[in-house]
Amino acid sequence: MVSDPGNNKPRDVFHKRILKSYHKRQQLQQRIMTSTNSSDENDAISAYRDQDKDYNPKKRFCLRENEPIDKSSSNSTTTNYTIELRSMGSSSTVVEIPGDNIELKYGCISMIGRRRVMEDAIKASIKMANNEFIFFGAYDGHGGSRVSHACRDRLDYVLEEELLNAKRKLMNNDDDGSDNSNYVDWEKVMVKCFSKIDNEVMREGNWIAGYEEGRYEDVKKTVGSTAVVVMVGKEEIVVANCGDCRAILCSRGVAIPLSNDHKPDRPDEKKRVEAAGGKILNWNGSRVQGILATSRSIGDHCLKPFVIPEPEVTVYKRNELDEFIVIATDGLWDVVSNEVTCDVARKCLRQIRRKFPERDSAADAAALLAELAIARGSKDNISVIVVELDKMS
Repeated sequence: MVSDPGNNKPRDVFHKRILKSYHKRQQLQQRIMTSTNSSDENDAISAYRDQDKDYNPKKRFCLRENEPIDKSSSNSTTTNYTIELRSMGSSSTVVEIPGDNIELKYGCISMIGRRRVMEDAIKASIKMANNEFIFFGAYDGHGGSRVSHACRDRLDYVLEEELLNAKRKLMNNDDDGSDNSNYVDWEKVMVKCFSKIDNEVMREGNWIAGYEEGRYEDVKKTVGSTAVVVMVGKEEIVVANCGDCRAILCSRGVAIPLSNDHKPDRPDEKKRVEAAGGKILNWNGSRVQGILATSRSIGDHCLKPFVIPEPEVTVYKRNELDEFIVIATDGLWDVVSNEVTCDVARKCLRQIRRKFPERDSAADAAALLAELAIARGSKDNISVIVVELDKMS
């Protein structure tokens, strides 16, 4: 506060109002401190209100991080809420989604880690096939984030379209007297979906040179993304993986891999690449043509036919022992094994459920896994999705 040194008075009307408000608050505080009963306190507050008509007491509160929110006052039958966790540039989202046929909770986190550019992308909780399945996807871009963002924005829509076409064909076959009305060829559906996304990425204009503010002008630079897609239903879990993202299932404390990484040094992948005329070179790890550290991805058209967008599909039949799913990019899997991931997430979920029943434990488990990856020296972007399956059993 600035005042004149001579008479110690405020210079303008604004400072004068501040002084007046300050003195009134001091008087109110003294009256409340010296009052002997509640009636005196109320008299002091009312007297202060009479002096200052603009006084409007506000209730201050602080919501603790990930503290459950009271939803009793909501009139909606389905309440979605979001809690953000800011840590090292990351964000975590927790949403409870009661659907017509499926109800589950999930938590996800995506952080830039020790990289300068964020190339990961995730998409979660998309209802598909008349609410029979819920879609989760994790995408790890390389050479830029364009392809991973395209997968995030488009892949679930293309998959929904392919599922509708498959259902339509099944209905036509059912009319012809066939008994395969409830059977879906998931491998065929997923392969078509990934192929369409790969073609869409290729058709987009100026994707090779100068897409990201002119950073990449060399046509030999690869721009692509790995992808893992998980469709969670009441009776089965469908996983399609293309690249080195990974999904695991924890069933009674045992880590069950739902996908296999497509690394260039994998025997069958190495054989396929060499049969197509490519080479696997050791340049800071095994790489296709000495460039790409994964043998399958969406995009990377300058490396075809050595790098293909065809996913491997796994269909897992659920049982009552299944606990949760962990879906993550290689920023986690490069430094944390399947077994350690399962143990850490399981202990986190159990402790939070026991101590804080109303708290969203999936988000805490996802954040804990990301912090563990950082602590173990992960140098890549880290994206983790934890899906609880208890309510679906």
